[in-house]
Amino acid sequence: MGKNGAGQAAFAGLADDRALLGRTSTAERVADILRNRITDGFILPGSRLSEDSIGGALGISRNTLREAFRLLTHERLLVHELNRGVFVRVLTVDDVVDIYRVRQLVECAALRGLGEPPYPLDALRQAVAAGEQADRDAAWRDLGTANIRFHQGIVALAGSPRTDELMRGVLAELRLVFHTMDDPRRFHEPYLDRNRQMLRALEGGDAPRAEQLLAAYLEDSLAQLSEAYAQRIG
Repeated sequence: MGKNGAGQAAFAGLADDRALLGRTSTAERVADILRNRITDGFILPGSRLSEDSIGGALGISRNTLREAFRLLTHERLLVHELNRGVFVRVLTVDDVVDIYRVRQLVECAALRGLGEPPYPLDALRQAVAAGEQADRDAAWRDLGTANIRFHQGIVALAGSPRTDELMRGVLAELRLVFHTMDDPRRFHEPYLDRNRQMLRALEGGDAPRAEQLLAAYLEDSLAQLSEAYAQRIG
């Protein structure tokens, strides 16, 4: 199937999400649906977003859709090209480096700021369990999702809704990079055990050890991903 055919199939699937809009559809809800489609890999980086296809599938006005596009452009997931339309953004290697810079600042600070144990770790345990199941099923995209959920859980330990929102956007951008790579197993499977190690450290009340493991994790992940991504985008 060609790129245009694949794109049309992705947009056609949006009709299944129409019920999520309810009677009072808003640009924010449309943006949520499109964000999920993009971060789950149904609409890939470089794809042009058809106003007619998406608007028809969701049953929304052109103005509502354009406002949703504006919101996602602000989140760096979309880009508007003059006289060409709206596209899912293709990140640069510098973007990848900057994403990891933010991750290190925010995620490590979340662990560094923890008080006395025990810590609320249910979200981390669930993410590890989901990752283990995906690993057994050889469902590498699901493993990547579980990994993202784990790191969202780390940030959530800070108890800051603003930080949670920041990291949601940063990690959504990161998914754009993973969706362009040919071998997702290579970029997700080795880090499942490292998530387990961080979880065990936190369960034992050793937040400084968890932070050390996280810093090394992010350093190694950046080195691996940035090199492979540079080769991928030429």
